[in-house]
Amino acid sequence: MTEERRTCSRAGCRQQASTAIDWRNPRIHTGDRSKTWLACEEHVPFLTDFLRARAFPLQVRPVEPVR
Repeated sequence: MTEERRTCSRAGCRQQASTAIDWRNPRIHTGDRSKTWLACEEHVPFLTDFLRARAFPLQVRPVEPVR
């Protein structure tokens, strides 16, 4: 069986993601709706800093294994 590859959401990055960043823009998303970006180890700080600079609520968690 082939394991699904989850790729980092950073533009141009093709590395495997290890972290999920769940976030929402409170001006356009209700509290029950969020988006998820995936990040490799290198790009977690870049992506979270980008979202925090805009004061978007976010949660950082490990990527769950594919079932």
